[in-house]
Amino acid sequence: MRGGAVTRDYPRRDSRIALGVLALAFITILIGGALAGLFAAGAGDIAGALAAFDPYLLRVARFTLWQAALSTLLSVLPAIFVARALARHPAFPGRAFILQLFAVPLALPALVAALGVLSLYGRAGYFAGILSSIGGSDWPGIYGLSGILVAHVFFNLPLATRLCLESLQTIPADQWRLASQLGMGPGAAFRLIEGPALRQALPGIAGLVFMLCVTSFTIVLTLGGGPAASTLEVAIYQALRFDFDPARAVALTLLQIGLTAIVVALLARLGADMTGDASLPVAPRRYIANSAAGTALDVILILAALAFVAGPMAATVASGLEADLARLAGEASVRKAAATSIVLAVVSAVLAAALSLALAMARRALTLGREGGRRPLLAFFTDTGAGFVLVVPPIVIGAGWFLVLRHLGDAFAAAPVMVAAVNAVMAMPFAIRAVRPAYDAASERHERLAAQLGIAGWTRFRLIDWPALRRPLATAFAFAMALSLGDLGVIALFGSDQVQTLPYLLLARMGSYRTQDAAGLALLLGLVCLLLVFAADWLGKERNP
Repeated sequence: MRGGAVTRDYPRRDSRIALGVLALAFITILIGGALAGLFAAGAGDIAGALAAFDPYLLRVARFTLWQAALSTLLSVLPAIFVARALARHPAFPGRAFILQLFAVPLALPALVAALGVLSLYGRAGYFAGILSSIGGSDWPGIYGLSGILVAHVFFNLPLATRLCLESLQTIPADQWRLASQLGMGPGAAFRLIEGPALRQALPGIAGLVFMLCVTSFTIVLTLGGGPAASTLEVAIYQALRFDFDPARAVALTLLQIGLTAIVVALLARLGADMTGDASLPVAPRRYIANSAAGTALDVILILAALAFVAGPMAATVASGLEADLARLAGEASVRKAAATSIVLAVVSAVLAAALSLALAMARRALTLGREGGRRPLLAFFTDTGAGFVLVVPPIVIGAGWFLVLRHLGDAFAAAPVMVAAVNAVMAMPFAIRAVRPAYDAASERHERLAAQLGIAGWTRFRLIDWPALRRPLATAFAFAMALSLGDLGVIALFGSDQVQTLPYLLLARMGSYRTQDAAGLALLLGLVCLLLVFAADWLGKERNP
């Protein structure tokens, strides 16, 4: 019997709903407190906030949209052809490895990827000599818009390729069989079969990539190279940490929130997957014959994409191995930053998993208790609460609380609490994807029996829910921990000599031109984050043995 049939038998008072309310309260206080701090700062200096809407702010907003649009175009357009090449050759040598490699950028901290790009294309990078020979003068490096675009394409080309390939692999085999029988060529097949499938998915894919680029902070901070290539989030950080101009920070933040809200609303209408997950089916499809020229072009496209994605990874590893890793491991500052990062990441991951589970449990309980098909407001919030954090980026939450805490004492002393709390909430959209399906499935099987036996609360969780949730919660924990370990957003505002994480220390070493040390730290940080994400992926695949 289906779990939905228990609506009249299930008790009105459910501890799961209370837990969901507590989770929503935590999210509301975190985001609402930040917004309240921003509005209070703006109200205290209305003239300054209004004056901040000057040509500089408009130029920063214009650059934010311009770099996001260019990054989206340069990521999605090649991804269409790379995905089509991979789809046309399901037996391509190393195809499975290529797809796994294309998942790696999603797991790399942005700071590590930025350092990999610099190791390849920077003024002292591996390709500097070749680029100098081509240009006829010394290669100036890749800072500015060009560096931002290269790093964004490195992250988003593999993501867009996987999502496009997923769309192409949903085409029924019967269509390919019919196309083969009709003698349809590659051009006609693209126009009549592949094109419609891609057109349906492309708005959501492009919107997702655009959103990721609009809210990009670390890439622009490290590769922007100055005020001429600054986005809204970086300008907020600069207004607080360097200029200490709260009025300008408020104006920038309001513009950032408005811009992000518009993008998220459009993505919701387009049905985009906000977490960027792409689970690729492996069932082979029947394809029409490929010409020799078409096959050669497909091979070139796949190899070029592979080289572009693998290059910064290989450069990161090579540069990291050139560093004195033993000396780095022995430095007290590195050990302290590593310990701080691990502790904060563990706290953040536990909190993210707990909040996600609380929302999933409350949503399920409210769904079972509804009558007449009505959806109460609380059920709506438990269903979408994790997505609200997408509208307010981490740097905005950090900016709001920075303005609040400076009136209450030493804002930098609150760094551990702010980093753990914000990173936990930012990981929730990913964590809840792992937890909610497993909890709903367990409830579907056991809800009526638990209600009839009167098993609820901790006893129900320990005996009924926990066996089904161990792996999903471990998946959520590992992924949230990886995200927290590599995050630079909040710690960039609250970091100090007393509280440093590995990304903060890495950025400091880059700023002081200790590039070899930065490369070594990047290698260590990247490896740990990759191991965590691969563990999360393995746990997710093994969830249903």
